[in-house]
Amino acid sequence: MAAITKETLPPVGHAAAGSAGAMFASTLVYPLDIIKTRIQVQTKSEKSDDSNEEHYASAWDGITQIVKKEGISGLYAGLGSSLIGTASTNFTYFYCYSLIRENYNKRYNPRGGTLSTALELVLGAAAGALTTLITTPVSVVTTRQQTLPANEREGVIATCKSIIEEEGIQGLWRGIQPSLILCVNPAITYGSFEKIKQIVLKVLQLQLTPGVNFLVGALSKTLATVITYPYIMAKVRLQWRPSKDMKDKVVAYKGSVDVLARVLKTDGFFGWYKGMSTQITKAVLQQALLFVMKDIFTNYTVLAFALIKASQKAKST
Repeated sequence: MAAITKETLPPVGHAAAGSAGAMFASTLVYPLDIIKTRIQVQTKSEKSDDSNEEHYASAWDGITQIVKKEGISGLYAGLGSSLIGTASTNFTYFYCYSLIRENYNKRYNPRGGTLSTALELVLGAAAGALTTLITTPVSVVTTRQQTLPANEREGVIATCKSIIEEEGIQGLWRGIQPSLILCVNPAITYGSFEKIKQIVLKVLQLQLTPGVNFLVGALSKTLATVITYPYIMAKVRLQWRPSKDMKDKVVAYKGSVDVLARVLKTDGFFGWYKGMSTQITKAVLQQALLFVMKDIFTNYTVLAFALIKASQKAKST
């Protein structure tokens, strides 16, 4: 039997390594994630000029306020459901993409020719849409846990039950419309990456070293985030539930267009971009950590698969 290597590692092995790396990276940058989410749902009361809600002037201000009020553990509220979401999203996306790609090749590409970049992006967007439909409930639960005060916060199961009791089963899929629209984000990121790479190679005449490659990736991710951020904010607002003190002051949103219209009215154009700098910082750091950790976890996964294979071989002899 051939030895297990990175190249021969089964798809499920790559999925496991990718998920482990993503979960590790998510844990390290999680305080930024919770700050970003809370800034996104900060709103001026539509019935009064004052608000009892905390308002953060910056990410650091948010961190200090949370630590002062809830302790260090407050920076990790909802971490469990977030990690479940990270793991399930990675696995679901991988299997959806593999399934769609395999079926496409069977029907339209039986000779196994190389797929165009545009087609790969379309297949990826389709896999992203399916993943979103399956994993949105986890996203809703995480948003609720991140934004509710400590005295109203519940566990994952209890939060699910509360959502179903108050809003019905469909409440677990709040924000699905902007989430599906956000499936174009990877396409924008990839397209920007290719254009910026051409400028780096042809205009600036630089070599694509790992450092330069990362900077190009970070810039392309930033551009994609700027373009799609209003819908990122709208998705979070739709999944958010005001605290009991704020419930009478905030009218429930009807959809993403309603979110954008009301934020524009109360906070102006830049209200659409609340928390964007924290979102970009978090995304870039998380991506950098993921690049590093995925390779490490892949090595451990190869070792695990090799041990399993050796064990099975010993049993059969």
